[in-house]
Amino acid sequence: MSADVDKVFKALAAPERRLLLDRLHADNGQTLGQLCQQMNMTRQAVTKHLKLLEEATLVATVWRGREKLHFLNPVPIHDIAERWIDKYERDRLRALAELKTKLEGENNG
Repeated sequence: MSADVDKVFKALAAPERRLLLDRLHADNGQTLGQLCQQMNMTRQAVTKHLKLLEEATLVATVWRGREKLHFLNPVPIHDIAERWIDKYERDRLRALAELKTKLEGENNG
């Protein structure tokens, strides 16, 4: 399981890959060409990022005729959330986040 989690964290580490996941979340089932139109990078770069997302099982692909469609798979992110976030009390985390926001506001004001 650790190797799988490491792949997910590595895949999520790059802002370009997170943007690809956001694009799929907004419009699931896109071709490489459709994704390239929305990204400011070469087709080869998008392909490289998609490969890492597929290896981390964050993206699943389905062939429809000659088109390869890419779909977001949120399960690995959910698994991370359960392991690293949900085991802590949400109320305590929310209170800490509110405190941080308040302190940042006081320091900026």
